[in-house]
Amino acid sequence: MSDEGMGLLHVLVVEDEPIAAEAHTAYVERVPGFTVAATVGTSQAAMMALQERQVDVVLLDMNLPDRHGLEVIRAMRAGGHQADVIALTSARDLEVVRAAVSLGVVQYVLKPFVFATLRERLLAYRAYREQVQGAEQVGTQAEVDEVIGGLRSAAEARLPKGMGEELLARVSRALREADRGLSASELGEAVGVSRVTARRYAEFLCESRLAVRRSRYAGAGRPEVEYRWSG
Repeated sequence: MSDEGMGLLHVLVVEDEPIAAEAHTAYVERVPGFTVAATVGTSQAAMMALQERQVDVVLLDMNLPDRHGLEVIRAMRAGGHQADVIALTSARDLEVVRAAVSLGVVQYVLKPFVFATLRERLLAYRAYREQVQGAEQVGTQAEVDEVIGGLRSAAEARLPKGMGEELLARVSRALREADRGLSASELGEAVGVSRVTARRYAEFLCESRLAVRRSRYAGAGRPEVEYRWSG
């Protein structure tokens, strides 16, 4: 480690959805001070990568096909792997969040998110690492608060202009809980917004791979687009 800083932090990206994995990998490589050690799609591959490569922090999808993210973290600790974990997930179950925090997850980022959101989380994590690097003790309560506060601060997700987190959550919930696909008009009615606004949020969820659009055919005429949750 040079006098100029801690050098690159190595990130293990664990995501089973190929398009999301590609996006997360590209995001990490765009953040100064970080490099991708490996990108894998299963917990088994993640454990192998931890054995074979230098990993400082894991971007962990909590819903892998072969093991839940919480079990991956437990297996990491049992195997002596001390890499920090940033959970990237569409799971909004409060019990999962609590369990993740109890296992030492340093950041919990909900999908869908944009590049700026992950960038801010990674830079906050790097600032935390730089603060504790080489230090064995802190002198005051203020120093403790500064270190922990900087790591835990939840910077506001930068959604596209004109979009808000609260409405995005309502639209996501409406699609998740629907037992069928919803048109933009039906979605707007469900959450109390216009058809145009509902369509904009639904399209954002489609771009984030959390929803899919399909054509609904109802007799003659132009088919209507409907949206279904897939996250």
